[in-house]
Amino acid sequence: MQNTVTKTIRPSEKQQLFSNKRNNNLLIFQSIEKKLNKIFADEMNSSDSIIKYVSNNAIHKMALFLSGCKGRACAIGIAGETASGKSTITYDIISTIEAFAYEYCIKNAITRINTDDYYYDRSEMVKEAGSFAEFAKNYDLDVPEALELELMKQHIKSLLNGREVYLPKYDMSGTAIRKDNVTLATPAPIIISEGLFTLTEKVVDAFDFKIYVDVSSDVQKERFYKRAAERGLGSSSDEVYNNAASKAKTHIHPTIENADIILSGESDRQAYKKFINKIIDIVKDVHFRSVLMYS
Repeated sequence: MQNTVTKTIRPSEKQQLFSNKRNNNLLIFQSIEKKLNKIFADEMNSSDSIIKYVSNNAIHKMALFLSGCKGRACAIGIAGETASGKSTITYDIISTIEAFAYEYCIKNAITRINTDDYYYDRSEMVKEAGSFAEFAKNYDLDVPEALELELMKQHIKSLLNGREVYLPKYDMSGTAIRKDNVTLATPAPIIISEGLFTLTEKVVDAFDFKIYVDVSSDVQKERFYKRAAERGLGSSSDEVYNNAASKAKTHIHPTIENADIILSGESDRQAYKKFINKIIDIVKDVHFRSVLMYS
């Protein structure tokens, strides 16, 4: 019978392996943080920067996640006033990350939760009013209390803990119908959510990264009335806009204080994608270097 020798790793050797891995992770983290600091500094110093503010802590946290030192999924919350551009920016973030994931055969890289889907069902009230326009005159959709934000927070926490959840779906076409348990959301490395009240008190602490999209009142107003025409608000547009602008001063704009990143909602869409790709290039360099060498 052939003798076999099994090598036993001594406790001291295990400790050394762990120490080497930790030191390697630390070096990766330091390299990523240095590169991120340069990318953000260069962007903020540019004449048409997409970034108005970023905290040092946000860059530090980003480096921890990108290096793998934080071994869990991260949650990103994006807020801003109506017609600020937050939905468009969120879409561009998602599409850019998904393009990278497709290139490297990464499945389920990002999961989106739409804050607007957590509006309470008010379909019966719309029917009683006769139309959504009449309903909107007497029901305030521009306060956090119009949404079930506690449920949204619960769903985000479940996803971060690796559990699947079924998300609600709210009909934005004018019926005010919310159907529960409609969309299956699976855990992913990135959970992203956007909406008017994403950074308000009931849900803000669910996010690792808190982003506020800022926009001038003139651009915001122009976008709002274009959207109002598409949604058929008709003669109620002025009243809805004035109410939204008034309530935003109380419930939305103050949440800019919770943000660790403030973006301009008026930049060219390609500029957002270009910046995101610079961050993705760091990920490629650190985690996919061997793939790039032989591709």
